[in-house]
Amino acid sequence: MRARPLVVVALVLAAAAAAWAQTPVEAARALVARYHEDLAGLDRARDLLDAALAGDRKVDTMVMLSYVQFLIGDVRAVTAEDKLAAYDRGREIGRRAVELAPKSHDAHLWYAINTARWGETKGVLRSLFLLPTIRQELTTLLELDPRSVRAHILTGNVLLEVPGFAGGDRAKAEEHFKKALGIDPRFTNARVDLARVYIADARYADARRELQRVVAETRPSVVADWTVKDAPRARKLLESIKDRP
Repeated sequence: MRARPLVVVALVLAAAAAAWAQTPVEAARALVARYHEDLAGLDRARDLLDAALAGDRKVDTMVMLSYVQFLIGDVRAVTAEDKLAAYDRGREIGRRAVELAPKSHDAHLWYAINTARWGETKGVLRSLFLLPTIRQELTTLLELDPRSVRAHILTGNVLLEVPGFAGGDRAKAEEHFKKALGIDPRFTNARVDLARVYIADARYADARRELQRVVAETRPSVVADWTVKDAPRARKLLESIKDRP
């Protein structure tokens, strides 16, 4: 009869040991994967990574912190000022990671994404000076990994948001969103953005099809993003075109 309690204690100790064995990046990644359950987990992830960087400036810690800063800007910050501050810190950390690891796809990715999001939040026309940097990062990203889903999505968004006189091109944006979905059909961010192209082109039936697929998705590649960002965006866009033919 005493064996069973001893087994339970052993299991608890083993689980605790596994938790203690997690690196700060692993612990932060676990919090990020569940941020849809608790947005404050993003703050804890940031604090874990900040503490780790104070002792050892590892590239993977910088990359993860740049990603966390992006998420904080997207879903945690409320005011434009707070969002700009989050993205600005994310791009600065990402830039330092790129300097230390110029061949790191993820370092370039989060540097580029934070930079682009900072520009979008500040205002596209007021941020056109960032375009050469962003374009260079996009070229580097797709050279490092031609099948990078997030790189194709970012490229598509830049082409979609930038005015035509500065190089914007909706047809090319559509191509990149479709490439992203060809690599990962359940990456719902890409499908929402593809629908945005269709709306801009007044292709409302195509947009509805894509948005309804996002809402109905049962196995999204990034559950937290689908829950907090993609499904709500899809529903909002569907509502905005409900009376369009």
